[in-house]
Amino acid sequence: MNSVMGLRERKKLAAWRTIRSTALRLISERGFDAVSVEDIAAEAGVSRTTFFSYFPSKEAVAFDLDPEELAQWRALLEDDSRDAPLWEALTDLVVDMAKLLPEWLPVQKRVLEQCPWLVHTARGTCDSFAPDLKAWIARRLPDGDDLRTTLVFNTAMAAFITAVEAWEPDDSFDQLLDTVRDCLRWAGAGLAHPVS
Repeated sequence: MNSVMGLRERKKLAAWRTIRSTALRLISERGFDAVSVEDIAAEAGVSRTTFFSYFPSKEAVAFDLDPEELAQWRALLEDDSRDAPLWEALTDLVVDMAKLLPEWLPVQKRVLEQCPWLVHTARGTCDSFAPDLKAWIARRLPDGDDLRTTLVFNTAMAAFITAVEAWEPDDSFDQLLDTVRDCLRWAGAGLAHPVS
């Protein structure tokens, strides 16, 4: 992605990442409520106005996806080498997607433990890639049926969310990946022989 970005876009992405990494560090150290937008901006060496030109809110700095993460996610969806049965390929895809998140998922988990009312913000992040994942699932179903596509999607998301909820952010990220695999495997066992 960097090879096709112009200088201005690279500088904007670098500023976005500086603000985000500063925010994640401060939130990790102090807790979400104890960190203000002003704290983040000052520590990142930007103005409050600059902060808001990149992020609409403090919640967004903790939950928005890096543009390159989104591009990597879409590249995973375009990889046609996953010729395994649907649920097996979907499990591999979701685990590969989770591998993109080791820096900020622990921070997000802690933020949600401290501020459970932010769960809608976190789920909004998931919603940003939901249409792409649903389209990927539909392409792999023999009839592309909307009901089955939605069922498979919702089941996979429930398994992923369950794994994240069960995982402690102080545990290794590999433990999370193992739990994601287990939850998807258990959920998929119920979908392996659908009723006709």
